[in-house]
Amino acid sequence: MLKMPKQIAKPLMFEVLSVLGVSNNVFNLAVSRTFEIDYDHDCFVKDGKPFRYISGSIHYSRVPRYYWKDRLLKMYMAGLDTIQMYVPWNFHESQPKIYDFSGDRDLEHFLQLANDTGLLVVLRAGPYICGEWDMGGLPAWLLRKKSIVLRSSDQDYLAAVDQWMGELLPRIKPFLYQNGGPIITVQKLTFFGRRLGCQYCFLRLLFSVISVHTFRQSSSKDESLQSGLDESLEKCYEALYFCLCFLIGGNVTAAFLTQRYAEPKGPLVNSEFYTGWLDHWGQAHSVVGKAIVAKSLNEILALGASVNMYMFEGGTNFGYWNGANTPYAPQPTSYDYDAPLSEAGDLTDKYFAIREIIKKHKKVPLGPVPPTTPKFAYGKVEMNKLGTLSEMLNKFSFTGPVKSVYPVNFVQLNQYFGFMLYRTKLPKDCSKPTPLSSPLNGVHDRAYVTVDGVPQGILERDKSLSINITGTTGAQLDLLLENMGRVTFGRYINDFKILECSVFINHTILNYFSAFPSKITSALLFNPLVWGGSSQTGHSFRSAHTSDLSEVCPLVSFVLGSFLAFSPFPPLPGDDFKMCEIYSQGQVWINGFNLGRYWPARGPQITLFVPEHILSTSVPNNITVLELQRSPCDFGPCAVEFVDKPILN
Repeated sequence: MLKMPKQIAKPLMFEVLSVLGVSNNVFNLAVSRTFEIDYDHDCFVKDGKPFRYISGSIHYSRVPRYYWKDRLLKMYMAGLDTIQMYVPWNFHESQPKIYDFSGDRDLEHFLQLANDTGLLVVLRAGPYICGEWDMGGLPAWLLRKKSIVLRSSDQDYLAAVDQWMGELLPRIKPFLYQNGGPIITVQKLTFFGRRLGCQYCFLRLLFSVISVHTFRQSSSKDESLQSGLDESLEKCYEALYFCLCFLIGGNVTAAFLTQRYAEPKGPLVNSEFYTGWLDHWGQAHSVVGKAIVAKSLNEILALGASVNMYMFEGGTNFGYWNGANTPYAPQPTSYDYDAPLSEAGDLTDKYFAIREIIKKHKKVPLGPVPPTTPKFAYGKVEMNKLGTLSEMLNKFSFTGPVKSVYPVNFVQLNQYFGFMLYRTKLPKDCSKPTPLSSPLNGVHDRAYVTVDGVPQGILERDKSLSINITGTTGAQLDLLLENMGRVTFGRYINDFKILECSVFINHTILNYFSAFPSKITSALLFNPLVWGGSSQTGHSFRSAHTSDLSEVCPLVSFVLGSFLAFSPFPPLPGDDFKMCEIYSQGQVWINGFNLGRYWPARGPQITLFVPEHILSTSVPNNITVLELQRSPCDFGPCAVEFVDKPILN
C-alpha cells in the first residue's frame, strides 16, 4: 500500500479528500478488488495475482462520442487489456466554474464504456497533461492574472486546481477499480521533472488527493530521476517513457536500467511507447514503420514489462484544440500520429502487426475485429462567397470596439480562441514601402495586415517579424490576429495571445488601438437565412451595419455551400474527408461542427476528417469556410470537394 503524505502545512485538498471518502492515513480499498504494487516480486498485483498491463492511449476529447464504442472495441480486439487516457481540464471548464461533462465531454460515459468493453484504465488526470493539447490542458482563463506561475505552488494556481479537482474527483470515484470500475491507477503529473527545480510543496499537495496508486512520468534521461524526493513521495512509482528513437538499433533492456536506477524494485513500466509521432505545420507527416514498432514491442513484453502504446488512436484536434511547441510550431488539425488506428479509426497494417506480437505473449479475444468504418466521396460542392470577416464582425463582435493605448490580450476580453481585430491609424506617411515590424516577436501568433482595406502581408511569430507596408498618415491600419494554439510544454506555457506593444512603424511604436473580439468560435453563421438572405456566386453579401468595419481584410472571406449526403449505407451516411487543396488557409464548419484548421499552402495536411454523425441524409448539409488568404471564388471555380481517402502528407 502507498503511504499518504505526512502533515501538510496548508492542505488545500482536504475538502476533496473528504468528498472521496479517503482517510488521512489509509485507502478504503474493497477486499475483493485490489490493485497494488508488489516490490518484493517486481510486479503489479491485481486481485491478489501478478499482473502486467498492455495498454494503448486514446483521447476521448479527440474522438467524437459517436465513435467511442467502436474505437474501444477495436483496441480490445487487438489484445489490449488497458487504455490510457487524459482528462483535459480546459475541455471541461473553458470558463471559470462553468463545467461541461455532456455530449463529447461525457467523461463518465467514456469510462463506463471502457469498463463494459472489458478494458482497464490508466487515468492521467492532470491538472496538466501536455499531449499537444492547447496549453497542455490548462484553461486559458488562468492567465487573467499575468503573474501566475503555472504548475507550481503559486497560490492562485493551487486555488484553481483545488476548485477543479473538487469537481473532477467525485466523478472519478465510482470508476475506481476498488469500487467496481476500470481505473487501476491515476497519474497526477506529466513531465514534472523537467520543471526548473522540484517544488515539493506542489508535489505533496497533488499526491494527497487521489485514493489509488499514483505515479508521475519522467523521461529516461530526466534529471528528476536523480533528484531525491522526500519521504512523502518515496512510494511514488517512476513510470518510464522513452522515445522510439532510443529503441531503433538500441537495447530495450539497457533503456529500462534508467528506471531501475530510480526505482530498484517494482514493476517495469513504459508508459509512452511511441507508435508514431506528432506533426507540425510546415513539416512532413511523421511515419514510423510497423516492423520497428513490432520488434521493440516484442522486446518490451519479453521482459515482462507493462507498456502503453502512445498513441493507439490519435484522433483529431477539432475546433481550436491543437497545441504548439517552441520555437513556435503549432500542431495541425489531424492527430493521426501514424497510430495503429488511423485518425478516422481505420485498421492499419501496424494494428495487425501489433496484434500478432501480443498473441505471442497472451491470448487475444476470439472473434472478428470490427471493420473499418465506411467512407464515401460526395464529390464537388458548389460554394458561394458571402462576404468578408469585417462584415461578420459587425454581428459577432460581442463587445464592439474596446479602446486602449496599447493592445489588450485575448484573455482580458474573455476570448480564448479564434481571431481578434486590432485597429489603429498610421502615425506617419508611408507612401514608400515602410517596415512594420515586431522586433521582440510580439505577434502571437499570425497577423493579417491591411491598410485602408488593402492587404499588406502577414506577420508571424518566430517566422515573419517584419513586412513592408504603404499608406498615408492617418490611414486605417488593421491587424487581424489569429490564435494558432497555445504552447503545451516548457517555460513558455504562459502563452498570452496578443499583439504586443512592441509593434513599430519604422522606429515609431504603435498605440491607441481599438480591439474587436469575435464570437466566431461558437456563433458562426451556418445558415444562409441568418445572413439575411441567400447570396449569388461571385457576389459578396453586404451587411446593413458596416460603418465601423467596412472593407477590412477583403481577402479574409466567408464562403457558404450546401449538399445532400445521399447514403450508400442506409440509414446513415459514411465518413469522408473534405479536400482543401484549392484553398490557402482557414477554418471549416459543417452543420455548425468545427472540423478545424486547413492549411494546404503550408502542409502537410491537405484533407479534413468529416465524421459521419455530423451529416444528415434528410436535409441539406451546410458548409461554412473561413478563408484567410485566397478564396478560389476570387479567381476560379468556387467549390470544395469530398473524397474518401485522407491526404496527410
